[in-house]
Amino acid sequence: MAVSKLVLAATSTKSCKVLLGLRVLAFSATLSAAIVMGLNKETKTFVVGNVGNTPVKATFTAKFQHTPAFVFFVVANAMVSFHNMLMIAVHLFGGEMEFTSFRLLSVAILDMLNVTLISAAANAAAFISEVGKNGNKHARWDKICDRFATYCDHGAGALIAAFAGVVLMLIISAISISRLAQPNKCSSSTAATPPVLP
Repeated sequence: MAVSKLVLAATSTKSCKVLLGLRVLAFSATLSAAIVMGLNKETKTFVVGNVGNTPVKATFTAKFQHTPAFVFFVVANAMVSFHNMLMIAVHLFGGEMEFTSFRLLSVAILDMLNVTLISAAANAAAFISEVGKNGNKHARWDKICDRFATYCDHGAGALIAAFAGVVLMLIISAISISRLAQPNKCSSSTAATPPVLP
């Protein structure tokens, strides 16, 4: 009986530390994706015609706000970052919080919702990025990445970070669901407090 309690305490402590580490990584990935895409902007001047021998130039700006999929991408990544920041704060500053079945279920549901949200946003942005890179000759949509290379490179970096966030959130969600079977205490002070043996 005492050995099983020791094993349970050790595994729950390890699970809590792994979960905290994954949340920190997911927070970093989604926040960086939101920031990189949110600051993604490139301005270029092109020759659009000639009047006699004088070239007519026009300045164009590519911004994430011009595409609803990218706006959704930034908002979704910011929301997932905020969720993970709250979960990290609860873990670090929540003290010796007892995670009841209802609280664990709430966290698991929120994690699953965030997986869905960031997955939808990353896939929508990836789809529109593909159109920006290669165009669509059937719909007569021209590609823009040959003209706005820096804009597309920054967008690709944001997508890589977002898909890393998707994978991390999937793992976090799986751990949250597995913790429903054995509710336990999970805090920053768990490792420092040895279990009391009967």
